[in-house]
Formats: sequence, C-alpha cells, structure tokens
Amino acid sequence: MSDRARDATVLQMRLVVEADDYDAAIAFYRDVLGLPEELAIAGPDGARVTILQAGRATLEIANPAQKLYIDALEVGRPVAPRIRVAFEVVDGAASTTQLVQAGAELIAPPTETPWRSLNSRMKAPAGLQVTLFQELGPKTPEGGPRVPLPQL
Repeated sequence: MSDRARDATVLQMRLVVEADDYDAAIAFYRDVLGLPEELAIAGPDGARVTILQAGRATLEIANPAQKLYIDALEVGRPVAPRIRVAFEVVDGAASTTQLVQAGAELIAPPTETPWRSLNSRMKAPAGLQVTLFQELGPKTPEGGPRVPLPQL
C-alpha cells in the first residue's frame, strides 16, 4: 500500500441527516429500528445531534441503470432518490412490519432478489428512503426464489 493510500484510509463512515422532527427521527431509528446510541451532544441555540451505531458501514455506488434495476426488483417501478439507506436485519418481514407500525410508509413489501436477499422499501423519518434487507443464504433445493419477482 502506498503512503498516499495509507494516509487516506477511512476508519469510519457517517451519514449525516438533517431531521426537521429530531425527536421523532431519534425515536424511530434508535428505539424502533434498534440502532444503539453512541453519543448525544447538545450545542448552543437548541442544536442537538445523536450518533447512532449501525454496524458495519459500506458505500454502495450504483450507476443509473443499476439504480433502475434495483427499483424494478424491489418495488416494480422507479422510486429511489439519489441517496437511499439500507439496513441489514435478521428478520426482514418482522422488521418491516415493526417499522411500518412505527410510522414508516411502506413502498414495497419484502421481496426476494436474485442475489438471495429479502428486501423491503419504506419512506422513513428525516426524509429518507430505506431498504431493509435480510440475507437468505443458499437457494432452496428446488433452485428457485421463494417470492415472485417483478417482470423487468
């Protein structure tokens, strides 16, 4: 590894989101989705920030064709903004139900993808479009997906 690459090594990624209803966003992401609170800071003039842990972070960069393909698989039509947040969960169906009951607007129910994950899509607090995904593991013995996929 070159000195330049070593100096640019990223140690953490944070997605910073402005929330008009700060308390509702914290309640949703911390209390319902279950992201543990790492740090909460209050500043002057009512300024507040809470840093929530979200496990391992990755940056997924997709070209426009891939973004359309993912929308077609997960939702059946183009809906995603330029930035969408995805969270891996243990139980995609139960987590989707829990978030919808807490106020998220369901865009698409859990749907199995060709890469063997169960993905759902929601409009969530702080203006974020959220995908929940559950990794399903190897294909079933029959070799096919368990959930019908939308036609492309």
